[in-house]
This record gives sequence, structure tokens and C-alpha cells, in this order.
Amino acid sequence: MGQLIKLQDYVSRYEQDIFLYPSRFVRLKTQQWDKLKNAWENGEIPLEREEEPLVPEWYEEEKEPFFNRIKGFLKREKEVEKEVLEEQETPVSSFSFTPTLAIQPGTLEDLKRSFLEQLFTFQLKWASTTLAEQSFVSKSYYHNERLKYFLQRFPDTVLVLFHPIFLLKTAPVEVEIILITPTDVWCITFLEEEERAVFVGSNDHFWIKRNQEQEQKVLNPLLALNRTEKVTKNILSRYGIELPIHKMVLTRNGYIDYPSAPYDTKFIERRNYEKWFQTMRTQRSPLKHIQLKAAQALLNYCQTTSVRRPEWEIESEQE
Repeated sequence: MGQLIKLQDYVSRYEQDIFLYPSRFVRLKTQQWDKLKNAWENGEIPLEREEEPLVPEWYEEEKEPFFNRIKGFLKREKEVEKEVLEEQETPVSSFSFTPTLAIQPGTLEDLKRSFLEQLFTFQLKWASTTLAEQSFVSKSYYHNERLKYFLQRFPDTVLVLFHPIFLLKTAPVEVEIILITPTDVWCITFLEEEERAVFVGSNDHFWIKRNQEQEQKVLNPLLALNRTEKVTKNILSRYGIELPIHKMVLTRNGYIDYPSAPYDTKFIERRNYEKWFQTMRTQRSPLKHIQLKAAQALLNYCQTTSVRRPEWEIESEQE
């Protein structure tokens, strides 16, 4: 399951310590999946009661005893930062992702599907909250098929920046999707509409989309893709990070006809999609230091819009 390290301009705990949270997430996911799978195999899965909400609050990282314990130490901002760092060293179990089920899954695939759906929601919380701050996530992301695609169908070692907003010379720039794998960086733009549409590529500002009945103009996807690659390359070069950067136009349900396509761009469409997808899914490389350095470099330039969490505001007022 790919890890969402940045969503638009929402605050992300990965920004606090990119060298801690990716491995912590993998351990948390593995522990909870093994526990759930064993319970299912032994017929011991507790089902939630009907009166309880279908999607409960799993993330209970900040319990009341925690605030009682640090009460009296929130007088200065430096002390708040110190508590954040101490919290980051707590055991994985403190993150309390506990999947719940309303009905007994009939198959292991049903169980896995339910687990991934709940873990997806949990990931959105990780990508929009820290111990002291939170961002307000648009509800549309909870149903975003493309976001789910990267988070549910790619390996744990793939770090995802989903349409991040970079601050470059004080000007915000929104880019396409960026995947950071242990060995490569992928800049990806989607070109998907109706099933089996054919996109005729060119160097013009617009491409032509053809289906069985008509043709129409669509914006050249290389415009946004080239901008994404340029931003990514410039940031990584400033930190002396050398990773291959690939540009890719992706259409899973259509075709691309571009005889004079640029050599430095990959076009993944219906005919070669499965081969590329399986190559990405079967990567076995662990998280690498240079990969995390690349992620940190990009996060350093990302815009973040957030507010202090209500719990912290209450504590500050009490002080």
C-alpha cells in the first residue's frame, strides 16, 4: 500500500520526520493485518454493534492522559516542539489503527478489501494531521479513485505526493502526481475519459480525443507534466540528490497515438499498462536513505495550510 506523504497543501506528519514515519507505517499496517487475518481464520472477529457508526474513530493517538501528563509544560513553543519529538518515539501501538467490521467477510479477499478501505481512511488522517495541527480535508478525497489506486495497489515503499503545491519564489505552484520509489522518481499525469478513447498527440497546446462518434480537443497533458518534472528536478538538484526522474502520461482505459512522441516521456496506455503496472507492484527494494532524502527535499518546498488542533487551543487557554 503506497504511503501518502503529501496531499495538496494539507499538513502531514511525514514533514516532521520522513526518516521515522514510513517504516512506522509499514510496521503498523503489518501488525494490524496479521492480527485481523488470524482472528478471521480462527472465527474470532468481533463485529461492531449496529448502533455504532460504520466508520468509527480509529485514530486515538492523543488520549486525555497524554494531555494530563504534559499539562504544565506548554508555556513556550519550544516545549511544544519537544513534546512532539518525544511523542514520535512512542511505540507503534500508540497509533491505534484498529480495523472494525460490520459483517463477517466470506473470503480472504473480502477481508483484505475491507482492511484496505479502512486503512485508506486512516492514511488520509495521517496526511492531514500532526500532534498539534490539522488541515480540513475535502470529502471528495475519500472517494477519489486515482488516490485510492496509488495507495491501495502499490507497494508500501512507494511514497506518494498527490497534487502537492510547491512554494517557489513565494509563488504557489500545483503540480501533478509524484511517486518516489526506492530507485526512481515518477512524475505522472492522467489522461482518462471514456473507455477506449484514442488520444492523438502533438506539440500543440491541445490534443485530439477520438471515440466512436466524435472528436474533441483536450489540453496537452505534457504541459503540466513538464512543469512537474522541472520543479522536481530543480529541488532535488539543490540538495545534490541524484535519482532517475521519469515523466509519464497514464491512460489505463484508452490509447495514445503519438508518432513523434518525445523520447524522454513514457506513454502508458491500454496496450502496455499491465506490464508496467506489474513491474511497479513487484518491486522488492526496501526503503532507501536516498529515497527518504528526496522526499524530505520535496516536502521542504511544499506549501502547508493548517490550524492548531482544538485540544492544543484548550490547553493553551487553561495555561
